[in-house]
Amino acid sequence: MRFSFTEEQRQMRDALRSSLTESCPSGRVRAAWKTPDAALRIELAEQGILAINLPEDAGGLGLGAQDWVLLAEELGLVAAPVNLIETLATNPTLAAIGALDLASQVGTGAEFVALEEPGGFALDADKAAGILAVRDGRVGWLRDATLIAETSVDGTRRPFKVDGRFEAVDADATDLLDRAALVAAAELVGLSRRMLDLAVEYSKSRRQFGKPIGSFQAVQHHLVDALQRIAFAAPAVYRAAWSVDTNHPNRSVHVSMAKVYASEAALFTGRKALQVHGAIGYTFEYDLHMWMKRAWTLSSAWGDVRHHTDRVGQFVMSGGQDA
Repeated sequence: MRFSFTEEQRQMRDALRSSLTESCPSGRVRAAWKTPDAALRIELAEQGILAINLPEDAGGLGLGAQDWVLLAEELGLVAAPVNLIETLATNPTLAAIGALDLASQVGTGAEFVALEEPGGFALDADKAAGILAVRDGRVGWLRDATLIAETSVDGTRRPFKVDGRFEAVDADATDLLDRAALVAAAELVGLSRRMLDLAVEYSKSRRQFGKPIGSFQAVQHHLVDALQRIAFAAPAVYRAAWSVDTNHPNRSVHVSMAKVYASEAALFTGRKALQVHGAIGYTFEYDLHMWMKRAWTLSSAWGDVRHHTDRVGQFVMSGGQDA
C-alpha cells in the first residue's frame, strides 16, 4: 500500500502553518508560562481546528485523524499553549454519548472538556465544563470533583489531581486513550522538527576556530542522527492515523508504536539540540528550553515509552501478526 496525504490535507496544514507563524511566535508561548492564553483556543476554533473531528450535526467538519494529524504536528512545531490533545480525543466520545450541545460549544471554543491522564492528572480541570476519565476500562464523568493544583516542568501546562464521583457512560475507553496518545505523538513530531531547526540555525551562526560549528563533522553527525529519528517517527504517526480512521484491528498497536517512536525522537532530538547549543541551551531566556520541556511532558503523558513498548510486546508475544 502507498500512503500519501491529499492535496486538501496538505493545504490545510500549510494554511495553519502560515497562520501560526504570525499568531504564535515564541514570545506568546513564553508569556503563557505566566498567564494562560485563553485567546489562542478561540483563534483555533475560528479556523475550525477544534471542531474538525466533530460530526456535522454538532457544528463540526466530520473529518478523521488523517485530516488533523498534520495540524497537530504544526501546533507542536510552535509549542502552542493550548490543550489540543484533550479536545481531539474527547470530541468523538462526546458525539458518541449524545452530548452534542456540549460538543458544539467545545468546537466553538466556548467550553472545554478536560480528560484525566492515566496518572490521575487533568489539565485545566478548574476551567472545564466537565471532566472525563477512564476507570477500570470504562469511560465516565467525574462529578463533584475535588481539585488539587499541581506543578509541571512545562509552565504552559496546569495539571490538577482530580477526585470525584465516577459516572460511567457508554463509550469506548481504548479508542479515547488511543486518540489522546496519537495527538500527543503528532505534537511530539512537530516539537522534534522545531528543536532540530533551532540546532541547525545555531550551528550556522555560532563560530569556533574561525568556522561555523555546523561545518564540523561531529556536529553534523548529531544533527543527522536527530533527523533520522524524526524521519522514522513521522511515518509511524501517519500510519497510526490511517489505522484509527479505517478501524484497523491492530490500531492500538500502531498507536503505541507511533507514541514510542515520536517520544524517543523528541527526547533524542532535545538532547542533541542541547549539546549543539552548549551552555546557552540551558538558559531560560533561550527558546529551546520551552520546546524541550514540552517534549519531556508529552513523552510521559498518555502512556510513556515503557507503557507503549509493553503493549506492543504483549501483542507480539501473544502471537499477533500485523497486517
